[in-house]
Amino acid sequence: MKRISICFLTIVFLIAGTAVLFGEDKKTDAKALFESKCSVCHSIDRPKSKKKTKEAWESTVMRMKNVNNCPITDEEAKIIIDYLAENYGQ
Repeated sequence: MKRISICFLTIVFLIAGTAVLFGEDKKTDAKALFESKCSVCHSIDRPKSKKKTKEAWESTVMRMKNVNNCPITDEEAKIIIDYLAENYGQ
């Protein structure tokens, strides 16, 4: 019984640790995506100086994509919007 408990706890900790690591990778990837795509047209300091709601960031990013022809996919836009809302939101 003790062995089963130890194995179970080990598995739980491995799964939890993996989730934390992959969560950090996603944050890093979102930041890198934001910096690489948005810096094509303007300084990264420009959006970093703003504080907007998620809806306002969505409006801004979609305007950049659809009107200003920013070369991002819909999926990349979603990642960038989520990143901006989380890090530069109101």
